[in-house]
Amino acid sequence: MTKSLQKLFTFDEFLEFLETQSENIRYELYDGEIVKMPQPLGTHEQIIMFLARMLLLKIVELKLLYDISSKNVLVKPENKQSGYYPDILILNLPNLKNEPLWKQVSTVSNPDSIPLVIEVTSTNWRDDYHKKFADYVRVASRREEMGIQEYWIVDYAALGSKELIGDPKRPTIIIYSLSDEGEYRGKQFRGDDTLISPTFPDLNLTAAQIFSASY
Repeated sequence: MTKSLQKLFTFDEFLEFLETQSENIRYELYDGEIVKMPQPLGTHEQIIMFLARMLLLKIVELKLLYDISSKNVLVKPENKQSGYYPDILILNLPNLKNEPLWKQVSTVSNPDSIPLVIEVTSTNWRDDYHKKFADYVRVASRREEMGIQEYWIVDYAALGSKELIGDPKRPTIIIYSLSDEGEYRGKQFRGDDTLISPTFPDLNLTAAQIFSASY
């Protein structure tokens, strides 16, 4: 986790704080701690742009009532003083009417509004693998997490630990999805592996294509 401010903030105080900050610096809220996010590298942004374009093309092709936000919409886990700007957030447009904070502050909390979240790892990779994973998904014994249907971690620089992505470490994409039994399953993709996405079952992209951002 990157450097945080000392005082603990409520979510409403966090929103007030954001109004006073430069748009060029991004902050997130982690259990009341305001955290300044690292400046992303060029490769990080290329992968985000590539994925956003490919997913948007698929949304248009399938005539889904979805749209994409890249770092502009806050995701707030319910009952927590946290707020995240995912690298890529797929929104289910018809459900936005059920989001009490949507019109005022572009914030979503209902998992039915969020078919898919993607985080591309950077120097704060531990947050993507641990903190955000714990808040985005839901395990059977804990009901306070959001229960988003699908969560990708795109670790293009193989920053995750060996326990997470294997030994030797290689660039890896992990797709966590909610099964019919209500449990999350994670599957790893590397090299020429074709991604398997429940949200976009015919996406037809390999991990290598994403890592190289190659059309």
